[in-house]
Amino acid sequence: MGVPGDAHHVAATAHHWSGREARLLRHALRLSVRSFAGYLGVAARTVAKWESGGSATVPRPDTQAILDTALSRAEPEARRRFDLLLRRTEPAPAPEPAASGYDYDAWADDLDRTMACLGRQEFALARTLLDRWLRRYEPNSNDTQGMHLYGRSLRLLGEVQQDQGELHGPLSAQQTYRKALRVFTELDTPRRVAQIELKLVVLDEMAGRLESAARQYESLTEDERLSEHDRIRAQLWVGTALSKRGLNETATRHIVPAIRNFETMEEPEDWSIAHQKLALAHRGAGDLTAAAQAIDVALTHRVNDTPLQKVRLETAHAHILVSDRATRHNGLSMLENCARVSAEFGLFHQLQSIDGIRRAFERQA
Repeated sequence: MGVPGDAHHVAATAHHWSGREARLLRHALRLSVRSFAGYLGVAARTVAKWESGGSATVPRPDTQAILDTALSRAEPEARRRFDLLLRRTEPAPAPEPAASGYDYDAWADDLDRTMACLGRQEFALARTLLDRWLRRYEPNSNDTQGMHLYGRSLRLLGEVQQDQGELHGPLSAQQTYRKALRVFTELDTPRRVAQIELKLVVLDEMAGRLESAARQYESLTEDERLSEHDRIRAQLWVGTALSKRGLNETATRHIVPAIRNFETMEEPEDWSIAHQKLALAHRGAGDLTAAAQAIDVALTHRVNDTPLQKVRLETAHAHILVSDRATRHNGLSMLENCARVSAEFGLFHQLQSIDGIRRAFERQA
C-alpha cells in the first residue's frame, strides 16, 4: 500500500503512530474495530491490541505506513475530526530531566502494576505501590510529567477506595477524585477531567443519590470531552440509576440502546455487563422470565472473571432467583457465597448490597 502525495499533512498531524493515535483515527473515521481492521487490511485482534496498549504500543514500520496511507486517503472531514481528537486528548508526557529527582519510568511501571492489582482485587499491594509515590512526590506546576503521574496515581487510589466501599469522608474516594480533578484541571486535560467527573457521579449513585446521578449521567452522554465509549457507559448508567429508583421501564429505554452501541463498538465486557443491568431492570418490573433470559446472556458471555465482577454478576443472578419462590433457596445460597467472596477480598460495598437484598427478602417473607 503506497503513501499518497499529501503525506506531509500526515507527518504534521500524527508525528508518530501508537495505539493511542490508531484509536483516534478509528474514531475519526467512525468505524468499529472490525471495520477499521478490514479497512487497514489487518486482523481485528491486532487493532484491539494497539488500542489496549495505548501510547505504549507502537505498530511495526510497515504498519505505520499503512496508517499513514489510511489518514492521507481519509475524507477532509475525517481528517479534521482526527486533528481535533489529537488536540483534545493529552499527548504522552514529555521526558523530564534526571535532575528532577524522580524516576518517572519506575513510577509509570508501578502504576501498571497497580492496575493489574486492581483487576485481581489485591488492594493492599495496590495501596503500597501508590503510597510510595504519593508520599514522596511534591506537586509542582512546572513538572508536567510528574503532575500527570501524580494525577493518575490519585485516580487509581480513588478506584481502590471506591471498590472497597470508602465512598465519602475525609479519607475517601470522593476526596481523592477531587484532588485528581484539580490536578487534571491544572494540566488542562479535558478528557481526564471529564473522566473524573464521571467517577464522582458513580460515587453519588453508589451512595444512593439516584435522581441527581441520573441527571448528571444524562448530561455526560452528550459531553464531547469523553470518548464515545465513556459516553455509552454514561448512557447505561442512566438506566442503572433509574432502575434503582424503581423506574424500570424507563430504565430499559436507556439500557437497550447502550447494549446495541456496545455491540457496534465490539466491547464484549460492557455488552455483558449491560445485560446484567437489563436483567435487574426486568426483575424490578416483575418480568422474571425476561430477567432470567438477560442474566443468562450476561453469564454466558462474561469476559472478566475477577472477584469483583464475579460477585457483581452472581449477586444480580441471586437477586433474580430469590424473587421467585421456586428458586429462592438457590438464590439465598448464592448470596451466601457472594458474601464470603466479598469479605475475603474486602469488597465492602458489595457486602452492603448483599445485606440490602437479604433485608428486603426478610421483609417480604
